[in-house]
Amino acid sequence: MKKFWKEFLLRGLLCATGGPLVIAVVYGILGATGTVTSLSPKEVCTAIISVTLLAFIAAGMSAIYQTERLPLPIMILLHGGVLYVAYILTYLVNGWLLNKLVPILVFTAIFLVGYGIIWMIIYLVNKANAERMTKLLKQ
Repeated sequence: MKKFWKEFLLRGLLCATGGPLVIAVVYGILGATGTVTSLSPKEVCTAIISVTLLAFIAAGMSAIYQTERLPLPIMILLHGGVLYVAYILTYLVNGWLLNKLVPILVFTAIFLVGYGIIWMIIYLVNKANAERMTKLLKQ
């Protein structure tokens, strides 16, 4: 467990710097399209801090796959659960998601579908690599 936290902190710190860059790009696009014409200092500060923390958590949680010896389904549930909580809190704190049942359910459905698609891609890529390596070993 100690190794996980060390790896979590390292990965999180390495990727957290991307948070301000992401929010700058998002606000830049919103400004260029005229969607947002002004932001208060509080909005900017909240967005920068929350997205930096989100990047830190998202990157750090990937350490669970390299450092823990839990069954894969448990790791996927832990990883996905922490990401879900981090994303929904970030969206709610910044006012990017209405704190009402329907928007939260829509967000939850989109998150689950997206997370499932990403895991399906990872599974298929790993399966293809394993089959290729097995084929090479047989030769």
